[in-house]
Parts: sequence; structure tokens; C-alpha cells
Amino acid sequence: MNALGWRVAVLALLLGAYFGARGAWLWQDNHYGKALADQAGEYRLEREDAAAAVIKWQAEEQEHRRGLEDRLESTAGTHWKEMSDAKKTQDRLRDRLATADLRLSVVLAATSVEGCGCGVPTATSTAGVVHGVVRADLDPAHAQRIIAITDEGDRGLIALKACQAYVREVTR
Repeated sequence: MNALGWRVAVLALLLGAYFGARGAWLWQDNHYGKALADQAGEYRLEREDAAAAVIKWQAEEQEHRRGLEDRLESTAGTHWKEMSDAKKTQDRLRDRLATADLRLSVVLAATSVEGCGCGVPTATSTAGVVHGVVRADLDPAHAQRIIAITDEGDRGLIALKACQAYVREVTR
């Protein structure tokens, strides 16, 4: 074969390889482009579904939080009212003690009753009537201190009750 024949054969071979590679390249580009577009569409739908689920979850959590806040606010209002009522009761009791409208007294022990020689029987009846028990009035200053102690105890019990209600609401 002559040189021109070889050149034409090589040129034909090169042109065939070029057009074959170009055709394969375009076919792959089209095929993979569609696959990538489908994959991107599926990914977008998956992300949209995930975002919708997160938004729904967040709305549920916000509603739960609002309900909890409302319940805690109600509990706090109840606690405040109980504390206010206890304070008013203690203030009235303290005022009554200060004006001698009310006196605190204690029952004296049975041994001290026998030694007083007043002739009053020390035994009480089964009906519950306290008859003949010797009582002693407390000094108003001591009565005030006792009332202050009971006031602190009452406030502590109310605060404990409020804390327990808070824990019950939060852990519910």
C-alpha cells in the first residue's frame, strides 16, 4: 500500500475513534446527567420530608412547652396564694397574741398537777373532755417566737409542696 493509502486508513481510523469516543461521551453525559438529576430530585424530596418532620416535631414541642408553662404558671399562682394566705393567717394570729385577744397555754405535766394540791383529778374521761387539766399561759414574747417558728414551718411546707408540684409537672 502506498503512503497515501496508509494516511487515509490512519485518518479514517482516527476519525472513527474520535466520533466513537465523542458519541460515547455524549451518551454517557446524557445517561449520567439523567441519573444525577433523578438522584438530586430524590435527595431534594427526602430533605423536604425531613424538614417537614422537623417542623412538625418543633411545633409539637412548642405546644408541649406552652402547656407546661401554663401548668407551671397555674401552680406558681396556687403557691403564691397559699403563701399569701398563710402569711395573712400568721399575721392575724400574731396580732391577736399582741393584743392579748388570744393567749397560748400549755398543759402541765401530770406530776406537777399532783404536787399543786388543788384537788382536781388528773385523769381525763374517755369522752375527750379535758377536765381538770392544769394549764399555764405562755409569756407573749415566747408565744410570738412559737408563732414565728410555726410560720417558718408552714412556709417551708408550702414551698416543699410547690417544689414537688413543679417536679411532677416537669417530669410528666
